[in-house]
Amino acid sequence: MTKLTLLGTGLMGGPMSRNLLQAGHDLTVWNRSRAKAEPLADVGATVRDTPAQAVTGSSIVISMLSDGPASGDIQAAAMDAFAPGAIWVEMGSIKPEEARAHAARFADRGIGYVDAPVSGGTKGAEGATLAIMAGGEAETFAAVRDVLSDLGRPVHVGPVGAGQLSKLANQAIVACTIGAVAEAMLLLERGGADPAAVRDALKGGFADSTILQQHGRRMTEGDFVPGGLTKFQIKDLDNTLAEAASLDLTLPTVQAINDRFKVLRDDMDGGDMDHSALYLQLRALNGLH
Repeated sequence: MTKLTLLGTGLMGGPMSRNLLQAGHDLTVWNRSRAKAEPLADVGATVRDTPAQAVTGSSIVISMLSDGPASGDIQAAAMDAFAPGAIWVEMGSIKPEEARAHAARFADRGIGYVDAPVSGGTKGAEGATLAIMAGGEAETFAAVRDVLSDLGRPVHVGPVGAGQLSKLANQAIVACTIGAVAEAMLLLERGGADPAAVRDALKGGFADSTILQQHGRRMTEGDFVPGGLTKFQIKDLDNTLAEAASLDLTLPTVQAINDRFKVLRDDMDGGDMDHSALYLQLRALNGLH
């Protein structure tokens, strides 16, 4: 049993907390809106009112906050309360440069840092099957690997910031694949084929993917209850494009798909929809409502 803290108990952090409790850990949680954290008390978590209270005494602190600035603000608010030798595990999606800056801030206090963003959405969080891309020193990663294994499959991908860079690559693949799947589903629907039957036929082939099977179904059934929110997809793609620019790279496909997501968010009030709702933007683009 390890004494842990998880900060941010929303769509992802809530089920992740439940899996940590099920694994037998002593878990303290905090959320900006306490009401979202309260249900975890019923399954054994300790709920605290402030980040400083939440991190006190924990050897590993997991952050599942919305972005880099939010994570940085919470770090500053709780910095004096961390246990000596504690490790901060950043599992939210932030910029690689933010991860490096946060790691340096913690190093000055003798606190370890691992950036370990995830892929798999709410289903992965619920099933403890998240893909976890971890950046940091090898020995620091080794110290948190067993805990991360209770949430999914952690892989050490390089130094601090490499985890976040890997997540940006992941999000580029996810976003562009959603765009391709949306076009395929609309083509099938308008051409008179059964999209569900075609998805079944494609299983195991080169075109098969989790996105085809899960989000293809969402598109044809009109189920856009959020798992991965459109507004967070845009945040990640903005970060991807910024990182590419810093490396003197142009990513035309990512740019084009991000522009379409922004139409969904800004012109169609879809920011809080699942990112598979890009299908709706495609329908609108084709004059189908």
